[in-house]
Parts: sequence; C-alpha cells; structure tokens
Amino acid sequence: MNYLPVFADLKGRPVLVVGGGSVAARKIALLLKAGAQVRVTAQMLNSTLEQLYQRANISWIAREFNSSQLESVFLVIAATDDEQLNQRVFQAAERRHKLVNVVDDQAHCSFIFPSIIDRHPLQIAISSGGTAPVLARLLREKLEALLPQHLGAMAQLSGQWRNQVKERLKTVTERRRFWEGIFNGPVARLVKNRRLEEAERELSRQLQRDYRGGSVALVGAGPGDAGLLTLKGLQELQQADVVLYDALVSEQVLELIRRDAERIFVGKRAGGEQMAQQEINRLLVRFATRGKRVVRLKGGDPFVFGRGGEELEILAQHHIPFSLVPGITAAIGASAYAGIPLTHRDYAQSVLFVSGQLKADSAPIEWQTLARSRQTLVIYMGTLKAADISANLQSHGRAPDTPVAVISQATRAAQRTRVGTLLNLSELASEAETPALIVIGEVVALQEKLAWFGEQKLYQKQPHFTLDSLNPHWDQVA
Repeated sequence: MNYLPVFADLKGRPVLVVGGGSVAARKIALLLKAGAQVRVTAQMLNSTLEQLYQRANISWIAREFNSSQLESVFLVIAATDDEQLNQRVFQAAERRHKLVNVVDDQAHCSFIFPSIIDRHPLQIAISSGGTAPVLARLLREKLEALLPQHLGAMAQLSGQWRNQVKERLKTVTERRRFWEGIFNGPVARLVKNRRLEEAERELSRQLQRDYRGGSVALVGAGPGDAGLLTLKGLQELQQADVVLYDALVSEQVLELIRRDAERIFVGKRAGGEQMAQQEINRLLVRFATRGKRVVRLKGGDPFVFGRGGEELEILAQHHIPFSLVPGITAAIGASAYAGIPLTHRDYAQSVLFVSGQLKADSAPIEWQTLARSRQTLVIYMGTLKAADISANLQSHGRAPDTPVAVISQATRAAQRTRVGTLLNLSELASEAETPALIVIGEVVALQEKLAWFGEQKLYQKQPHFTLDSLNPHWDQVA
C-alpha cells in the first residue's frame, strides 16, 4: 500500500494554494466544499477565483510565493505551470513537514487527491496511487451509477438515531440486523422517495416492534435494450431478494439482477401458457409479508398496458409498502429505434396509444377518433387483430395508403421494421415476429430517411413514400 487513505477534517483550517488558474480553481472548489479557509498566492486570478475573492470566500494573500506563508497552514497545494516554482513550494513544505500536493507531479506529492463519490455524509474515495487516474475516474463513474442518491440522507438518519438504537438493542448482532433491515427495507424506500418524516416514524415503529416487513418495487424494464433501463431500476434489481418478471423482459436486463436473488417467471403471452393475475398478486403479497425486498419487473412501463395499477391496488389493500420506477414504454423505444418520430409538426400533432386486446366488458372502441388523419396511432398487442384494425380504420375514414410500420423485437439485436400501408397491414403483421408494435400514420414515411439503428429494413414492394406526397407544402417547409 503506497498511500494510506485518510479523510482529513479541513473545517476552519487554513490551506495554501499557489496558483490562480483553472487547475487551482478546481482544487479550491473541493477545499471550499470541505470547509477549508483557502489562502491563495498567485500573480493573477482567473475569473472564477476573482469572483470568490470578491465575495470573500478566499483570501488572496500575495502575488509571490514566500516560504513564510507555510508557517500556519494545514495543507499546501502547488498548481502553477511554472515547474521550478512548484518544486520550490514542495521543498519548502517538506522542510516544514507540511503535507503538499503538486498537481500532476506525483513525485512531488506527500498526499494525492482521490476520485470522490460524494453522498454526504457518506463518501467513497478511489485512487490508483497516481499511476492510472483515468482508470480511477472510470471506476468512480461506474460506482456513481450503482449508488443511489439517497444514501447520504440514510447515513444522516442513522447518525441521528444511533444512540437510541444502541440503548434499545443491547447486542452488536441485534443492532446489525436492525440496521440491515432499515437500510434495505421500508425506511430506506421512504427516504428514497423523499418522505423523510414518514421514514423517521417508520424507523421509530420498527425500533419498538423490531418489525421485519418487506416491500415491493414495481419496475419498468424498458423495451429490451438493457441500456434503456433507468438508473433507479438498476438499483432496485441490485437490492432485490425476489424478482417476479414478465415474458417481455429481455435476457440483457435479467442479467443485471443480483446473482443471489430468487427469480420467478410470471409471464403472460397471448395464446400461450400463462400465470393467472391472481396468482401473481398472491406471490407479491406472500414474499413481501415474509420480509423480502420484491421487484415486480415488467417490460416497457408498468403503467402503460402493464396492469401495474391493478397490482399496486392489491399491495395497498394489504398495507404493503411499495414504490414505482417508470420505464421507457414500447411505443417510445420501438419508434425511436426504428427512426419514426411519433410527432412531427408537418405530419402529426398528436399520438394515441391503444391496446389491441380488451376485456370482454370493455366500452366500444371509438374508431372514428382513432381514424383521424394527421395523428399517430400506436397499437400494442395488435398483430392478431391486424385485419380487423385495418378494416375498421379504413371504414371510418383513414386512407388505405396511410403509411404503417410493424416493429418486432424492438431495441434488440433482432429488431425488424416492416413498412407498408394500412391496406396491407394484415400481411405485414402476419409476417412479424413477436413481440411487435404497430405504428400507423404519416410519420412512418420518415422512417427510411431517419433510420439509424443497425437492422434489416423490410419494405413492401409498392410503398416507398415521398415527403411530397404526404405534405403538399413540403417545399415551403424545406
């Protein structure tokens, strides 16, 4: 170990920085954040430091460095582009046994700055000992993505309650189990959702009752590409004890689940084997009441044709804590990866999301509304009824040559986009792999021009749409 990691308390302590440029400014920003009294020696100050000086946030003590400036300071930083001056500062600090850092000169540093992850009061420092700062920065970025923003608030809360917990729970084992439950259970979920007063009340209740109840997070997995999973969704998967997942969740996303978490497939596919919704509800309640952290993982967004509202109603009835992590819904992800803008000032001023599957007692479909021109219609789960959809839209006024697209396996390596017209929608849908999404409207004509994702484009023989044929005023727009 070349360096001993140490967290220094700089509050109210004087620190000397030699240099007035951008490098010095970056170091000074960190020092001020730590509460240090910053003294600067420099010929000139850049605009950032000049503003700090005018606001009395820093002291500009001299233009020339003198070793006497080191007498009463705690740390020394040399951040100039004058190598000889930097070495002089280093040697003077060494003689006085002052910790000194010469920026970007490891040989002249008795301390170094690590890469920092700040979740105040929780802090994580990463260092390569000056050998690979870019690697340390990359590791910091990876950890930043994995560590929730609410960790700092959790640390503050535990600090406030630490003595009370110690008085209530006498053994180290009891306290450890209690805090593990707090950091992984309902209290943490309330803090994450910025419900701090409720979090304190829940912590107090758990301390008195030693409660070990679980919770459920309803997480949208997005349309398939694991890169489209939200940061918050990833954090939930990494913390889950049990994950109940649907058929539409991609293998890429499933790979992100914590290795020791229990995975339960509860998928439903049209015309195929499926688990009843009542059984899914029962599993959610059973695992949560056993103290498990449960993730209900759904393709797309749970609140867009995902029955998310129905499942949360059940949890609310059983007084089980829950939260929702939205996901990129299929309509947004599929159309974006296919190069189809859902709205466009020249072609569509509105977009409608419609399910192709309805309950038997549902209200009649308002085909006249769905058939309006200059709007985009996105149909989920509609391939099996594509012929009926095509016929009804045409009979209610939608032109037979309206552009349509059927997007299969959206955002994944196997994505395929079939483009044609409303007249031939049934044929396109019958050839499409599932899951598939139907997009109907003038914006589909832009697909050939805007397609960017590496996939095989499958066009019908006849329709290669032109912008002129769809927008008679295109020349004026262009």
